[in-house]
Amino acid sequence: MSGHSKWSTIKRKKGAIDSKRGKIFTKLIKEITLAARLGGGDLEGNSRLRQAVLAAKEENMPKDNIDRAIKKGTGELAGAAAYEEVTYEGYGPGGVAVIVDVMTDNKNRTVAEIRHIFSKHGGNLGENGCVAWMFDKKGSIVFDKTAVGEDALMEIALEAGAEDVRDQETEWEVITDPVSFEAVKRVIGQKGWKYLEARVGKIPRNTIKLEAGKAEQMLRLMEKLEDNDDVQNVYANFDISDDVMEKLSR
Repeated sequence: MSGHSKWSTIKRKKGAIDSKRGKIFTKLIKEITLAARLGGGDLEGNSRLRQAVLAAKEENMPKDNIDRAIKKGTGELAGAAAYEEVTYEGYGPGGVAVIVDVMTDNKNRTVAEIRHIFSKHGGNLGENGCVAWMFDKKGSIVFDKTAVGEDALMEIALEAGAEDVRDQETEWEVITDPVSFEAVKRVIGQKGWKYLEARVGKIPRNTIKLEAGKAEQMLRLMEKLEDNDDVQNVYANFDISDDVMEKLSR
């Protein structure tokens, strides 16, 4: 299982998503505010804002919070911080490629914090472009295998414009190009199949298999990066076998 899917699965099993809902809300509000600032507050005409609002609704964010974030972005409400998007690239334990998307109002503070997290957990911050070429921007819609059969999902997804349906151990992952993501998700949603996760992100072209020691370090690095308030997304190309994961969870 590739790193982006593996990490998402681990978080779901640990229940980390529910326990960190406050942080998720903060990240989503930042994304909504910036999307509205860059592209306006009209959901129909601003696909980035539309996706951010859908993600917020899926996390059960109150409508008032969403509306307030949009208005701060468009300038209708005062108090919006001047966030800037920055992407950092580096290497984790075992040479794993890592991409960190941040949204910050202080680049000097953020880069120092990110560099410290990498160094403390067996990695190092690299130059821009050092690992970006190892990833492709894709849409990803993940289903538990008990929710839908492979043949049915494959037929509907491919007809809707998906590129592939991948077997990720206990899950199916529908892959789309970013432009087709919303349309594919909408068509699949009409079948009533509940997905575990749906987002546009960076998917690794190849993966690096990690054994117990490096795997534990890598998971800690991912966790600490995502815990940082300025970090929006973390992507990596590690692979950890179920046997190793079972040992680490004991």
